Amino acid sequence: MMLVMFSKHLGTLPVPKAGEAVKQLGFRGVDLTVRPGGHVLPENVSTALPQAVRQLRELGLEVPMITTGIVSAEDRFTEPIMAAAAGLGIKELKLGYWSYRPFGTLRQQLDTARTAMDGIEKLARKHNVRASIHSHSGDYLSAEAGNVYLLLKDRDPHHAGAYVDPGHMTLEGVAGGWKQGLDQLQAYLSMVAVKTFGLFPQRAASGETRWERKLVPLREGIVRWPEVFACLKQLGWDGVVSLHSEYQGRDSFKDLTVEELLAQTREDLEYLRPVIRAAGYAGV
Repeated sequence: MMLVMFSKHLGTLPVPKAGEAVKQLGFRGVDLTVRPGGHVLPENVSTALPQAVRQLRELGLEVPMITTGIVSAEDRFTEPIMAAAAGLGIKELKLGYWSYRPFGTLRQQLDTARTAMDGIEKLARKHNVRASIHSHSGDYLSAEAGNVYLLLKDRDPHHAGAYVDPGHMTLEGVAGGWKQGLDQLQAYLSMVAVKTFGLFPQRAASGETRWERKLVPLREGIVRWPEVFACLKQLGWDGVVSLHSEYQGRDSFKDLTVEELLAQTREDLEYLRPVIRAAGYAGV
């Protein structure tokens, strides 16, 4: 298993500085953003991705995966991104998102997304990479594990995968739906995202209570991490784990500073490593 840090949350830092921060925290590698607004812009991928990877490797960090905005093989940047990743030995690519709207048209939307995945899988096979759908709660087609399975069913798991996110999966299925989702997607498991949420009461203008979700430290959230990693171990999965440090402060919904974010990430790693080892994984 390889623990990496998602570079999105260090987006204000240039790649070398972000890499130094990641290395000091004790990660083995970086989940590098290659998308609009990311550390590598799609229009510059052929030159900027090799440069970024070289800078990170000079620090002793690996880049086993990249996070992209790919949702169609027809996009002019899709194949250049896959080709650049393949040329650098990067096997795993996180895809972008298909939104879910409007209500009443889910089947048609899934059919459209499945057609898009046909083209994406074909290019992934051509470049010998794996394009993975990230499970994300809310108004996305990948909010439900069953939908992700329908988009992946009958595909080659070497080139089309499920990037499971137990945080988002728990939001959608807190009692046990997350576990059934892992079970259903087991043949396609590629990568795992680590984040967790809390639910906080907010008084609406109408006087009603609304429950707002908020990213919180791993010790404090709703995800049962010991059980999650025990399930992954039972399935025989042993791949890349990307830690997402997209925090707001404990007492507000304001974003943390980079320094505060790094301090909280260090605390999360101190919690997470023993949990992973207790599940039977070594070398983390």
